[in-house]
Amino acid sequence: MTSAIPLPEGVSEEGLLRLDRQICFSLHAASRAFNGVYRVVLKELGITYPQYLVMLVLWEQGELPVKKLGEYLRLDSGTLSPLLKRLEAAGLVRRERSARDERSVEVRLTEEGTALRERALAVPRRIFSATAFDVDEIHDLRDRLDRLTAALDEAALQDPTTH
Repeated sequence: MTSAIPLPEGVSEEGLLRLDRQICFSLHAASRAFNGVYRVVLKELGITYPQYLVMLVLWEQGELPVKKLGEYLRLDSGTLSPLLKRLEAAGLVRRERSARDERSVEVRLTEEGTALRERALAVPRRIFSATAFDVDEIHDLRDRLDRLTAALDEAALQDPTTH
């Protein structure tokens, strides 16, 4: 089955299956490289990259239901629950059943979790420095990735095999 989309110039049908032509692999490799840098930078804070993402949302949004936190992070409860359990064991967050809805669990920062924010202020600068990009390149890349994410989300919604 061939697509109506033309091949890029100089690329054969067989060339389409080369690893170095896959945008998904470029994104995967960049993600793994980011994780390596974050691992070093976040070690000083005593948290992992996924835990850092949870903390970023909580520092920004405050107390949230687990479900809403998962929506922000694009994580299902099976992935998010162990993260929250480790953050709770570290004394950074507290999980409690909602008084308004017993089915819902609320996540809030502890004093230690709130205090960690001050130490985390250096993280974005260190990551920015590691990219060797200037500010405009960072903004452009993030905007392009946001557009890519939106387009892929829309494509997934349009695909009847994903429902």
